[in-house]
Amino acid sequence: MQQEDKAFHEQQLATAGFTVIDNIFPDADISAIATEIAATVNAGPAFRKTKDLFAIRRFLREIPSLRKRIFTEKLNDIVHSLFGTDYFVVKSIYFDKPAQSNWFVAWHQDLTISVDKKVPLQGFGPWTAKDEQFAVQPPLEILKNIFTIRIHLDDTDENNGALKVVPGSHLKGVYRPETIDWKKESMLTCKVKKGGVMIMRPLLLHASDRAAGNKNRRVIHIEFANTALPRELQWAESLHPAL
Repeated sequence: MQQEDKAFHEQQLATAGFTVIDNIFPDADISAIATEIAATVNAGPAFRKTKDLFAIRRFLREIPSLRKRIFTEKLNDIVHSLFGTDYFVVKSIYFDKPAQSNWFVAWHQDLTISVDKKVPLQGFGPWTAKDEQFAVQPPLEILKNIFTIRIHLDDTDENNGALKVVPGSHLKGVYRPETIDWKKESMLTCKVKKGGVMIMRPLLLHASDRAAGNKNRRVIHIEFANTALPRELQWAESLHPAL
């Protein structure tokens, strides 16, 4: 990544809590990734499929053959340049919001991490368990050191459920949606082109609307951290891509 681009995206992440980078994956790579996902047998607790949503949790574990296609030289350069060489994958999900989907996501922050088990630890809680996976809200400092990369397999805008964000909200700690003062805050729709990525901080307030057009919205969501958890606890996913 060129120095001026690096400086711009670092500034965006620091002040707005997100940034968008286009042209990371060419069409041929996107098609190959989509084809491999479509050919995967949809079975087991990691897969969820309804008329409104197709999701694969622990995505990089469920389809490990896609790791080389995803962690390309360009993507690794972004991680290395903007995060650092000590960051590793701690969560991966694939989302497909079909055309005309009625599924929407209300305003929220990503306040939980996925871990291997439930153990009583000071500063960790509340806990949830879903599809054989434990999640917990960790201390704020852990959340502040997480980055999320969203790889877009389709052009995404307000018609097919692009993320809406409140710029700068990641700087306010835990920010309850019911306390948002829309006289002081602004909302922005994050349009991302096919093959581009959106990078965001988990504390950024975000939401998405129902699909209003005839386009799918397929996204690969990957979270990165550089923090070791207390010895009693492990990340549910832990993958060190070659940087």
